Amino acid sequence: MTIRKILVFTSICLTLNSCVSTKKYKAQVSIYDKLKSDYVIIEDQLKTCLTEKDASKKKQLDLEDQIAELKTNRNIMINQLSDLSVISKQQAESIQKSLENIGAKDNYIQTLQTQMSKKDSLNMTLVLNLKGALGDINDSDVQVKVEGSAVLINLSDKMLFKSGSYEITTQAKTILSKVAQVLNAQPGIQFMIEGNTDNKPIKTTFIKDNWDLSVLRASSVARILQTEYAVAPERIIAAGRGEYHSISSNETEEGRTSNRRTSIIILPQLDQFFKLLEPK
Repeated sequence: MTIRKILVFTSICLTLNSCVSTKKYKAQVSIYDKLKSDYVIIEDQLKTCLTEKDASKKKQLDLEDQIAELKTNRNIMINQLSDLSVISKQQAESIQKSLENIGAKDNYIQTLQTQMSKKDSLNMTLVLNLKGALGDINDSDVQVKVEGSAVLINLSDKMLFKSGSYEITTQAKTILSKVAQVLNAQPGIQFMIEGNTDNKPIKTTFIKDNWDLSVLRASSVARILQTEYAVAPERIIAAGRGEYHSISSNETEEGRTSNRRTSIIILPQLDQFFKLLEPK
């Protein structure tokens, strides 16, 4: 082989070798570029994953805190519900007792109302009987009425007594006998005889003042009812109020006449109401 041929051959070989190396290089470069690109992508994904991991970790921690708070709130609610159930039980017992008390009081009130109705009926019966018994007696001398819870019989001073005296007149005995008939027909009732005067002062050998006169007049009526008309004395209360329970002005003669009176007050039967208070 000649030098020329050798050089040409060598040149061709070098050229061929040179061409192969460039292709490989470019291929390697292409692979490198792709790897580099993939690396960048993977690196970004890794960063994203790390970021998401941190976010997930934070979210996890937040959730754990929320769970812990929920557990705490749950325990508090359980305790509150437990306390509430105790309170509700106590309240239920209290309400039950209140209802029982209300029922008992309602029965008690109904019983009292029944007794009051009976008393009112009794009082009205007494008024009618007294007015029927007294008949044609002048209303200015004898007044019969219901006052509060009692039946009241007002007897005028001029019909019962002479002026300044506590001796019962004959006319008064007629009236008192009729009143006694009605009182004796109701042996269970008690009554008070109450003397009243005007404010004119009085002082005699036997009477010291208006207090004295009012009491003496009340006791005189009580004595007549007991001794002449058989009214049981244990049913009678004799009292005097002097000039201190006036029903009219003492500035006029007419007013003083109204104030000079003796009242027979048929008392309400309180013992019946006291019996209602006794435990059954």
